[in-house]
Amino acid sequence: MRERLFGALGELMEERGFESVTLAQIAARAKVGRTSVYNHFADKEDLLLAFMEYETGHFVDNLHHSLLGVNHPEDQLKIYIREQLMLQHGYQFTPGPDLRTVVSQETSARLREHVSEVNALLKSILSRGIEEDLFPRQDIDASVELIHSCVQGWTLAPPGPAREQEIRTVTTFVLRAVGTRTVALT
Repeated sequence: MRERLFGALGELMEERGFESVTLAQIAARAKVGRTSVYNHFADKEDLLLAFMEYETGHFVDNLHHSLLGVNHPEDQLKIYIREQLMLQHGYQFTPGPDLRTVVSQETSARLREHVSEVNALLKSILSRGIEEDLFPRQDIDASVELIHSCVQGWTLAPPGPAREQEIRTVTTFVLRAVGTRTVALT
């Protein structure tokens, strides 16, 4: 039931943006009664938080799986960037205003908490790169914010050579931005 509701919310957010979506529309899209939604979630923001937690959990699990056996910080950063770009391609909630402007301050704060594990992973990659003298010393928190701004602001082309070229371009840009000594992409 929860996955059906999450799927419906994700689709509707992509079509209309969060602000324009109602619980009745979510229930209808998920093919469940509206009462069923309230059996699982107090309101639309509660559903959003659960959805984001669910999606973040899947993303982090997939990212950890992709990084298994990859020990070089530059290679880890390349994988991280690719995964973030692909995530952004799958979840472009562009219609309507930014989520942070249409939810309560409490919900906005809790949404930020969900990215802390993702941020921690990127911080560890950058820290290791600095420790191994692959990247120059830098403000890691600022670098994390800048990397996320870069990848989250990018809309990928449809699957094919153009998309792969875009991924290489963004990856090269980020590697140069963090000061990597080599920028050869694999």
